[in-house]
Amino acid sequence: MAYQDKKEDVPDGLEDALGEPDRNMTRRIVDSLGLAIVTEQFSLSAPFPVEAELCKQFGASRTIVREAVKMLTAKGLLKSRRRAGTSVEPEHSWNLLDPDILRWMLERKFSLDLLIDFTEVRMAIEPRAAGLAAHSASGPQRRAIVLATERMFAAERGEDDGLEADIAFHTAVLAASNNRFIRQFRDLTEATLRFSIRRTNEYAGVTRASARGHALVQEAIIKGDPALARQLMTELLQGALDLLLAAADQAPRHR
Repeated sequence: MAYQDKKEDVPDGLEDALGEPDRNMTRRIVDSLGLAIVTEQFSLSAPFPVEAELCKQFGASRTIVREAVKMLTAKGLLKSRRRAGTSVEPEHSWNLLDPDILRWMLERKFSLDLLIDFTEVRMAIEPRAAGLAAHSASGPQRRAIVLATERMFAAERGEDDGLEADIAFHTAVLAASNNRFIRQFRDLTEATLRFSIRRTNEYAGVTRASARGHALVQEAIIKGDPALARQLMTELLQGALDLLLAAADQAPRHR
């Protein structure tokens, strides 16, 4: 049975006072509608539903539906206009640095070009992060990078999850940069890596990324060699980008 919210009289702005079931329902509605928007299920011929339709569709109250719509509006996916209702915004208005939006976009039928675009962004950020980590990472931050590398070797022995270990390595390096802006890319990078790592490993004909290649970056960071850390991280990412570009040459581009 669909969850029915009974707090119809809660004013806007007090959603945080609602219980966990209400927040979970809001999150489910955001995820469902967000994916529908990104996969173009709403258009001029299929306009975004009005509030009453959404309440009926999800079995939720006006309060919950309004909160979900506000969240999607904050992400740039929707816009409310007086007397015109709520409509879907074009892609150039979306916050592409939002991990949810990136995840929804990667679930579209054609996502290879998006992976290429984001890998190019990673090449502008992660080598710099590795260099900064080599220069200023704290003891615990260095240990986190070492542990992630050890997990990658353990995955090669079948003793750990290769995907989770790979993600742990890259996010640990971003965190160890100690740059407040670079560190903001951790969630975004994790969301993308969950799609891209499997794809690049598939193109490379392997089941997991090379632990040795990541270990070389780790060693340069631990030795405190920023230039070498930047170079090795660049080579690591260039290898992934080359695989994606080669795959794109075999398929039509959808940019």
